[in-house]
Amino acid sequence: MIKTFRHIHNRRKILRQAIDVKRHFEDWQETCVPSYCHGNLAAAYVSWWRLFKSVHLARASLKGGGPDIHALDFGSSIGELGHLVPDFTYHFIEEEKIAVHQLKEALAGAIRHDLDSLPEGFFDVVFALDSLEHNDDYEDLLRQLLAALKPGGIMVLSGPTENALYRFGRKLAGFDGHYHKTNIYMIEESAARMMDIDRVGSLPPLMPLFRVSVWRKRPSESA
Repeated sequence: MIKTFRHIHNRRKILRQAIDVKRHFEDWQETCVPSYCHGNLAAAYVSWWRLFKSVHLARASLKGGGPDIHALDFGSSIGELGHLVPDFTYHFIEEEKIAVHQLKEALAGAIRHDLDSLPEGFFDVVFALDSLEHNDDYEDLLRQLLAALKPGGIMVLSGPTENALYRFGRKLAGFDGHYHKTNIYMIEESAARMMDIDRVGSLPPLMPLFRVSVWRKRPSESA
């Protein structure tokens, strides 16, 4: 736990020195950067929590790590996930140029991809963390990401529940969420038609703001 808080403190300090979120909020609002750097530590912690939870569940499902594990981070923003999987070979997809610049500054070895040219059946794990809900065509995106997974590989999904507590907390934090097209439950319904559920977690447990789930590609799935 101490190591986790130390990581969050250090990364928040680096980000807040490198990015003037208040001044350039419009440029960063659809990334997770405003949440990571939020002045309310409770609000910021929730955003960091989903990263640690996602990695914890992924490692449990993968039963290990190492550079032979190829991980794709879809909608990576500035690549904070990459800092938590230094033993993986880290790949990413991100459209925002300012986010890509920050990512490559910190993670020089990260490998960038375009969605339409992903290698088929290549990745051991695909992370889609708080990214699919920004899209109306999330089910088509799931299919494309699934095709890039090895048979038996895993996909880690996270996203907001959009329940009353989440909407209230988002309003308090100063976000309007107009860019959210759906919620994690709808995304999971689509995932269930394509993959098998492996693990799931939520925060907080009784009225979750976010859910994190791990899905396994069926060995015979050709997507």
